[in-house]
Amino acid sequence: MDDEATTLPDGEKYDLAKVGAHWQQELERGQRYFKSWVDRCTKIEKIYLQQADQANAAKRRFPMLWANISVLQPAVYARVPQPVVERRFKDSQPVARMASELVERNLAFTADDADLDSLMRAVRDDFLLCARGTVWLRYEADFEPLDIGVEPSNAPALDMQGDDGGPTPEQITDERVCIDYVHWSDFLHSPARRWKDVTWVARRVPMTDEEFDKRFPEGRASLAANGAGSNHGTNQTERAQNEGKTYVWEIWCKSENYTVWIAEGSPIALEVSEPPLKLTRFFPCPRPAFGTLSTSSLIPVPDYVYYQQQCDEIDMLTKRVNKLTDQLRLKVFYPSGDGSVSPAIEKAMRPENDTVMVPIPEWAAFTDKGGSNAIVTLPIDEVQKVIVACIEVRKQLVEDVYQITGISDIVRGDTQASETATAQRIKSQWGSIRIRDRQAELARFARDIVNLAGEIICDQFQPETLMLVSGIQLPTAAQKQQVEMQMQQQQMAQQQAAMRAQQMGQPAPPPQPPQIPPEVQKMMEQPTIDEVVQLLRNDSVRGFRIDIETDSTIEPDEDAEKQRRMEFVQMVGGFMQQAGAIAQQTPMLVPVMVETLLFAARGFRAGRQLENTLEQVGAQLSQSATAPRPPPEPTPEQMINLKTAQVKAGAEEKKAQLSVAQAQIEHQTTVEQARSAMAAQALQQFQQQPPAYQ
Repeated sequence: MDDEATTLPDGEKYDLAKVGAHWQQELERGQRYFKSWVDRCTKIEKIYLQQADQANAAKRRFPMLWANISVLQPAVYARVPQPVVERRFKDSQPVARMASELVERNLAFTADDADLDSLMRAVRDDFLLCARGTVWLRYEADFEPLDIGVEPSNAPALDMQGDDGGPTPEQITDERVCIDYVHWSDFLHSPARRWKDVTWVARRVPMTDEEFDKRFPEGRASLAANGAGSNHGTNQTERAQNEGKTYVWEIWCKSENYTVWIAEGSPIALEVSEPPLKLTRFFPCPRPAFGTLSTSSLIPVPDYVYYQQQCDEIDMLTKRVNKLTDQLRLKVFYPSGDGSVSPAIEKAMRPENDTVMVPIPEWAAFTDKGGSNAIVTLPIDEVQKVIVACIEVRKQLVEDVYQITGISDIVRGDTQASETATAQRIKSQWGSIRIRDRQAELARFARDIVNLAGEIICDQFQPETLMLVSGIQLPTAAQKQQVEMQMQQQQMAQQQAAMRAQQMGQPAPPPQPPQIPPEVQKMMEQPTIDEVVQLLRNDSVRGFRIDIETDSTIEPDEDAEKQRRMEFVQMVGGFMQQAGAIAQQTPMLVPVMVETLLFAARGFRAGRQLENTLEQVGAQLSQSATAPRPPPEPTPEQMINLKTAQVKAGAEEKKAQLSVAQAQIEHQTTVEQARSAMAAQALQQFQQQPPAYQ
């Protein structure tokens, strides 16, 4: 890599030193912009970890932050999101339907392969603690040399660069979409009021020496010369994590349309290149999951800030209650050494773990000042009253925190046995209103992740990868054309056989359908993978909408799911029962009823899996309803009458044939008689004539 300049594909050159100096200033500006927020989040995270750590339990703090976070964690996110890829217009389009099915299955595999659930849980924790969480997406591919079918012994004398000096031809063997979690302290963006105004985003990537040398072969010299890239950390844990690693900033600048890699603290950029991914919104990360934001900046405010003072007072009261509790032990004062108390009584009153025995040598002076008995105990009623008062005040402070955070009694499971089920459901709905925005924000964030992953899959994945991951095998255009040619050849062969039979005066053989295996016939009914990929690659006509089911990121309500399914089954059953009677009377209304059923089924999430089946069955019903019907089968009486008529017709036909034959015989007899008469007359005339010689 040239240390002076780098050339982008469009021919524009960038000075690495100038680019490095510029982005070091930008990174410092971004760090100053978020410094107060980072310091605040560091303190909050420390408090949270101390509360969750059992080793710090001796400090006697009330773990309010840890308790609230533990309640909100499953409430705002509980399970992995389920991607749903839908056509923009839900009509019958085989290519669009198959493309959406391929993308949805690839997204489901990507979510499992990238462990999206653990990533979302980490983002959820950052979101609840620091009010911001984000991830970063990458595209990775594995290559191997392309086999061009030339044997090594017969191959020409070529070097590793190929015959033209270029790189060796390679083919993709595997490709994937990687989703990286980015810690809240390792993410920066340009100062702005709205996310749409952000011009650059950056993430800090820790690299081992092996990873750094593989990614930047010539960058080690720059680090050694400038002493940059190291980050030892501020505590023992960070120093252990950062040992032997180099921190590199990956920056995506939308205004300049390039990416920059620069080591932390280095004045020279490691690499300047065009973006490796062509994304619609340019950035390889979704809009972060933000908590509380104002309209003046994108610096979020953690929720803990709003009830931190109450938590400090709760901790103070907790310490006071614990100290006063230590005073709730029986303290006994008794005379010592003067014989006022017998040794047996003194032995029985020896101090135990929860009892304090205080011997008083000068018992007379002690009793003169207030003691009246031989054995005196210290009154603890006042201590108990103070403890009760402190607990009441602390309970009120806890209620104040619940009011601030919106964690109601029904969310925590605190209810009364006398309440009806309807009252509890109403309280549950109102109690969850305050956290619905958080649920919606994490659902939006998950949807944006899946959108970016789907865009990368549509633009980068090879057809073979799409089919292999999804498990759907589609024919190529060449295979479909080959099958069509075979069908045409079979038809031509049948036509030639019919012509030969006609020439030989033989009856032509009946036409036979093309001999195609069932699996090939089924394959021919599907669109080709070339048509699907062409649709996926074309952004202008890619009519997909990738969505996350509204309740897929939170704990499901089994009763609500069962209710939706029962409503769908009842709707379909009732409609089909009514439609069957109408179809028998008016077959022409079957297509209208089929479209009505599909319109209703598409409105149910529970009916998504049956949509394709309903469309196929509906198409068959519509075709059979509009096709000309054969004549109805005759009844038994009609069959008897028909047979009687056939017998009568046969008898009449035979009678007519007999009459014709008899007429022919009579005609032949008349002709023969006429001929005989003519012959007799001629003979008579000949006999009456005299001989010629006379």
